[in-house]
Formats: sequence, structure tokens, C-alpha cells
Amino acid sequence: MTDPMIKSAWAALGGDPELLARLVSVERPAALIAHLPVQRLARACVGTCALAAAELGALRAGLGAVPRAVVDDGAVVTAFHSERVLRIDGRAPVNFAPLSRWWRAGYGWVRTHANYPHHRLRLLGALGLPDGAEPEDVERLFLERPALEIEEAVYAAGGLAVALRTPGQWAAHPQGAEVARRPLVERAPIGAASARELPPLEGESTLLPAAGLRVLDLTRVLAGPVATRTLALLGADVLRVDGPGLPELPDQHADTGFGKRSTTIELDADTKVLEELLASADVVVTGYRPGALDRFGLSPEALSERYPGLIVAQISAWGTYGPWRERRGFDSLVQVATGIAATEGSTMEPGALPAQALDHGSGYLMAAGILRALGERSRDGQGRLVRLALARTAHWLTHEAGPDPSLGGPKYDQDVWLAERDSPLGRLRYSRPPVSFTGGPTDWATPPVPWGSSAATWS
Repeated sequence: MTDPMIKSAWAALGGDPELLARLVSVERPAALIAHLPVQRLARACVGTCALAAAELGALRAGLGAVPRAVVDDGAVVTAFHSERVLRIDGRAPVNFAPLSRWWRAGYGWVRTHANYPHHRLRLLGALGLPDGAEPEDVERLFLERPALEIEEAVYAAGGLAVALRTPGQWAAHPQGAEVARRPLVERAPIGAASARELPPLEGESTLLPAAGLRVLDLTRVLAGPVATRTLALLGADVLRVDGPGLPELPDQHADTGFGKRSTTIELDADTKVLEELLASADVVVTGYRPGALDRFGLSPEALSERYPGLIVAQISAWGTYGPWRERRGFDSLVQVATGIAATEGSTMEPGALPAQALDHGSGYLMAAGILRALGERSRDGQGRLVRLALARTAHWLTHEAGPDPSLGGPKYDQDVWLAERDSPLGRLRYSRPPVSFTGGPTDWATPPVPWGSSAATWS
């Protein structure tokens, strides 16, 4: 019987329920140990992505049936730990900076995120501390103030701090209530119809559903880059674009850069370059705070007006709605606000999911949404808007009935699902791609390249 979470994810993507018979699950107990059904969520997100890829591949290759898609918990769980299992010349990555952690407040708990230098400076500035301040200085000041007061003060200064909430407190919060009213995947036609066509796939030994498609990647951190990394696996020409003044964290870039190229553009100055890229793009994926890119003409409405038929995908922490719509956020902070950290913790301290499952899960759902949007566009020429929010993925996780069957059991061995290869960044050990279907790719065509090293042109 198909897992209800797979059914709900596929329904949210607008998929034909009869195609679920083409998805085979290989379940492995105790791969992601948690109170919430995080392993089932991971399986559902990757499985529906694989099915969407197989569906689009069948459409473009003119196959009589959709190839069988396989979702194996071993590959899925290892991929959900991709930023942790990565090794560069044997070196383990640095995933959290010293000021990205839990803190006791005068009343309650607070989680901060300060991996990026500018976020660290804003956090310290909100507390009146100099750049060289130590964690002990932050700890002392946090103990003097209640958690909710700290949250508001840090956000007002442009930093990131979230007070611990229970599921009930989040449900009663205006943002939590707004999130609960939204679909898991927001999908809608956008702009005028166009004459864009999906060219057929012919004579290829490997079925690459996204071959020949151009994806402009305006994302950062994990969720958006996971989505575009998946599209790159499936054959898309993915060009990641960053501002030259905001470099990505090196280990994070290496983890999510497989199959892509990387360039830098001053969005407010290099307008001609940007417009040339957009004019030939099939898909634009953005992962910045809602509204942050609008002044560059990159809102969904502006893009669809200038480029009919374009697929526009947006991913954010809190959604494009509600009082927190303009707030920055990360997986670890969304877990804190939505009650996940309280659920996974104890009476002594908060907890966390065993992986950044909101990021990874939302990323694979985003890729699936884009793949399905491309198939829909082939029928009516209409562009599509696809939106996801980590907070809405969290709502899905926390409202799925029943305990996760992964609780208890033997320790999971992930080494089987790792691969190694040389790259311009060094010798890499990395997680194999979890998206799998008959005839599809088993690895990325290229390793990650140095950040900002590619020309601002399509291949």
C-alpha cells in the first residue's frame, strides 16, 4: 500500500494518482530516528520527485509507459545528510558557526543563525556587542532577557533569532495560522501562453528528462540549491548566480554545486547580462527572502510579463504571506518556531530533527513541482508559478498522524550510498543522488566548480 505521505505529496503536485503504481519504495528501518515521521517525509519528497522525473522523461521520449521509479531509504537518508557526509580531500565540512546554536534566555530558549558573516555582525549589533565578542558574551546578555524579546530585537536589526514555541503556540500564532491555510505546494498558471515547446528526447542512452532546458539558479543555502542540483542531475543546464559581494559558504557550495556552473552578477548593474540570460531561460528558481529580488525585475509577475511561458519557482522560509513573510529564515529556525524542536526535545532542553529535512524535503518537492510544470506547459504553452515554504513543509510533518516506524532498531550504515570523484575543489566524497528511475542517470555529469568561476552565459 502506498504511504499516505507519498499520496499527499503527489496530490499536492497535481499528479495522476494512477501513476503511483509506478513508484516502488525500498524501506530500511531506523535510518532517520525521530519522534515525527521524518523518514516518511524524506521518502515521499524524493519518491514523488523521481516519479515526476520519470513522467516528464516518458513524455519527451515518447514512451508508451512511465518508467518505474524507485525510492530507496538508504539513498534518501544519505542524501538528506549530504552536507554532513561531504569530504573535501578528507576534510569534514563546517556546518554551523559558533554563534549558530541554542541559548538559554531569561525566560525560554532561543536559537540563532550566524553562519554568514553579515548575519553574525547583525546579531552582535542587536546585542550591542563588538565584532570580536565571544559566545560567553552573548550567553550573558541572553540570560537577562526573555526569548520573545530577543527574537524581536535581533530580527529588527536584520539578524536571525527565533524563540522556542510548542506546536500549540505556533498554531495560535498569526504566521502559523496563515501557513496552515496554504497548500503544501502552491501551483498556478502565470502570464500569457507562449509557443515554447519541449524538444523530444531522441537517441540518448540515458533518459534525461530536463536535457536541453536552461535553469537560472538564484538560490542560496540548501533548499533551493538542492532543487537545482536535482534538475542538473536530470540534464538541465543550471547556472547559479550570486552577487559578488555575497559569496556562498565554501562547503555548502561544494555540496550543492554538482552538475552546475557558478557565476557572479551585480543584479543592479549588469542588467544587460541578466536580461540575456532570462531571455533564453526555461526556468528561474529563487530562494531569497520574499520581495528581496523584486527591485531587479525578478518578481514572478514581472518575469512572466516579459517572458511568457517561463516557469518561475520560489522557495522561502516562512512563505509569501502572513506577518513573517519578509523575515529571513533557515531550516534550524523553522524547526524552533513551528514546534518541531519542542517535540523532538525533552523536559530539559529542545531537540532537532536528525537531518535538515525541511530544507532537503522542500528542495526535492520544488524540483518535482518544476518538472510537473514543464510537462503541463508542453500541453498549453502557459508559464507556471511553483512556490514552497519550509514552514508549510514543517506543518505537513507535524500534522501527519502516527509515530515514525524508524524509531528504534539497528544503526543505519550509510557508506554504501557514498561515492568519490576528483574535482577542481579537490577529492570529493559525497552522497549519491537519490532520485532514481529506470533508464535515468545515476550520478551528476560534472563535479562542482569553484564559486563564481563560470562565464555568465548558457552552455
